Amino acid sequence: MTCHLRVLGCSGGIGADLRTTSLLLDDHILIDAGTGVGDLTLDELRNIDYVFLTHSHLDHICSLPFIADAVGGSRDKPLKVYGIYETIHALQEHIFNNVIWPDFTKIPDAKHPFITLHLLEIHEPIKLGAITITALPVDHSIAANAYAICSDTGTLVFSGDTGVSEDFWQAVNQQKQLKHLIIETSFLDQEEVLAVISGHLSPSLLASELRKLDPNTCHPDAKIWVCHLKPDGGDAIMQEIDTHANNLSIKPQKLLRGLTLSF
Repeated sequence: MTCHLRVLGCSGGIGADLRTTSLLLDDHILIDAGTGVGDLTLDELRNIDYVFLTHSHLDHICSLPFIADAVGGSRDKPLKVYGIYETIHALQEHIFNNVIWPDFTKIPDAKHPFITLHLLEIHEPIKLGAITITALPVDHSIAANAYAICSDTGTLVFSGDTGVSEDFWQAVNQQKQLKHLIIETSFLDQEEVLAVISGHLSPSLLASELRKLDPNTCHPDAKIWVCHLKPDGGDAIMQEIDTHANNLSIKPQKLLRGLTLSF
């Protein structure tokens, strides 16, 4: 079965038509819950059954509380939210704590909540019908993970937020028929020190990391997409990426809101 991933948001910030990270898989699985979720209709929100979070930074989780508030009462089952321990703990301590937001894991009551929180482990596959979602390791400023999403016809890997990471590429190179790799780049080369400190990539770091990708892992028509570009520097970042792309077997392209990737 072919899967379809709709890009609701893929920017490193907001402004004008920019939305932060949120990817909708086959209409019922959300990968991260940034501001792009806000463009969905109520019926589309009600159709989401699962949310897989890469980490707890606000640009990746900010719409999750609003989903619960908007459609929790009109769903017949709770929204299942998955993440590694640190991500789930952050939601419990800092979001659904009855201070920042009501605790929808206990509303309307503990036996019938709007949201349930579920721990996952790195490299642990979660099978949802014909789709398998596996958390992969990354290196960010806080505990975080990537995801490999596998269908019957191919694989898509989404890096989430990451800097230089050997473990990530070892995991990516174990995938089969990689059709799409979505990877972040947040800073210009002149800001590389800031990129390293904050657990992100610059164009030169991206090029160096992409050389670790095993071509044997890739589908013949594999594509590489760049996300998490800063709102005030995205075009300049892509220009720098282009200057580093000459020696790469697959030229990275800019991921765009509204794009649908099939695999």
